[in-house]
Amino acid sequence: MYDSPYQFSPLLPQSQLDALLERASDIIRASVALNSTAHHSARCGVRELVRSINSYYSNRIEGQGTHPSNIESALKHDFSKKPDVARLQRIALAHIEAERELEQIVEKGRSAMRSDFFIDAHKALYSRLSEADRTTKDGHIVQPGMLRTEMVKVGNHIPPAPESIPRFLASMDEEYDNQKGQERQLISIACLHHRAAWVHPFFDGNGRATRLQSHCALWPLSGGLWSTSRGLARARQEYYTKLNNADAHRQGDYDGRGNLTNAGLVEWVEFFFKICQDQVTFMNHMLDLDGMKKRIHALITLKSTTNKDIRSEAILPLYHLFSGGPLTRGEFTQLTGLEERTGRKILSELLKTGLIVSDSPRGPVSFGLPLDDLYILLPELYPEAHTKNVD
Repeated sequence: MYDSPYQFSPLLPQSQLDALLERASDIIRASVALNSTAHHSARCGVRELVRSINSYYSNRIEGQGTHPSNIESALKHDFSKKPDVARLQRIALAHIEAERELEQIVEKGRSAMRSDFFIDAHKALYSRLSEADRTTKDGHIVQPGMLRTEMVKVGNHIPPAPESIPRFLASMDEEYDNQKGQERQLISIACLHHRAAWVHPFFDGNGRATRLQSHCALWPLSGGLWSTSRGLARARQEYYTKLNNADAHRQGDYDGRGNLTNAGLVEWVEFFFKICQDQVTFMNHMLDLDGMKKRIHALITLKSTTNKDIRSEAILPLYHLFSGGPLTRGEFTQLTGLEERTGRKILSELLKTGLIVSDSPRGPVSFGLPLDDLYILLPELYPEAHTKNVD
């Protein structure tokens, strides 16, 4: 039985540190480059989309995903008449709202690396759900932010005894919240993801809370523009395998000096870094200005074949919204080069499709990312959004 924090040492890799620091540096450079692409307003639109993506994929990892169009409807508080679908919509919406709340907390300067943040992440998610929506299949009611009070078994792993959980969490705080330098902090984020899951402090909801904490710990670096949950869901079996491998006990004298395997922990960090690198590289490619210009051209050309009110003259002002930021409605019309009435008709049609968005009936317009057009604008980012909703 695990009841003392020394039993989950090492908390950080004891070998291959130089190689891990180098990989962390690569992820940091790519993230910095990503945060300078497109205009701030367009990046805000991408950030909102990524929140929905995080919700979709994190819940799918738990076997509770719902179609992206159902999530979009839930954001408009339009819920299905089918109870099971509506429940999944509410869970997805709770995840999005919790993520937004936690991001704001991080922006105010609070560390996402501490166990109290982990507990608050669990609370932020489950406190938004009714008792019925947080009741598991076996009848257990998930209590928001409450540490478990009984022994559990997760696969082959038996997490620490309930009375010792605070000691394990305190040990994590001491190790992970004191690392200096972005590269070492990134290694700590990866290790924290595993060790938090290993401690399994809640009876249920540990996976979702862990991914919320990782997302928020990465927030100062990612800016919310890339999603680890997307990568983890697409490698779900490997995700669980790497977590399980890092659960193992030390394998002889060449496997570190802790109670648990150092090699397994290094393997987990390498996997987590691969996910991060893949996601940030992919999003750099998606938000590349030249590439987006070509995709806007392709999308408008396609739409113009079925809608006579959408014309190729919309390409330039749409690209400006992505790269240069919001425009007044008059400016958008002028950039089409068409006479005012025709330009306004194009503007009206694009507002209907969601390709441009506005906060008010007469306010400035910004670049939009409607689900129906993502397969062209951001291909492969959220392919499930272009599938048929059978719910």
